[in-house]
Amino acid sequence: MAITKAKKQDILAKLESIKNEANSVVFVGFKGIGVADTTAMRAKLREEGVGYFVAKKTLIGRAFDGAYQGDAPALEGEVAVAWSTDAIAPAQNVLAFAKKHKESLAILGGVFEGAYKNQVEMTEIASIPALPVLRGMFVNVINAPIQGLVLGLNAIAQKRA
Repeated sequence: MAITKAKKQDILAKLESIKNEANSVVFVGFKGIGVADTTAMRAKLREEGVGYFVAKKTLIGRAFDGAYQGDAPALEGEVAVAWSTDAIAPAQNVLAFAKKHKESLAILGGVFEGAYKNQVEMTEIASIPALPVLRGMFVNVINAPIQGLVLGLNAIAQKRA
């Protein structure tokens, strides 16, 4: 279906604002996903502070052309853009839905820290644990030597008693 020139200008303006405000952008390929699943995904993304916008590939390419370092990933099929000011939230949330809907939803690539990333790189970024989990892991790393020392001293104390 043809889009009027005015509508294309509106879409390009929206994509430009996405490009300017987002710290991370994920290009999402979708095909055959149901309305109920799409609505649920959009609601969940909104809760997490992630925007989701469907546009034509040519308009996405025009809006993002030359804006970032590297080569833009190939956008095939129907494409949407997920973005956020949080660096990993879009990729994590899209990957969570992609795991549920393997045939109908996939990460095609994206933009992370000012550079284009391909599908594999964006999937790796999506697998980074959330910040509270990373903090917990860090505390465990710091706590492990101290815990080992305490257990060793306790063993010596019990042996002498």
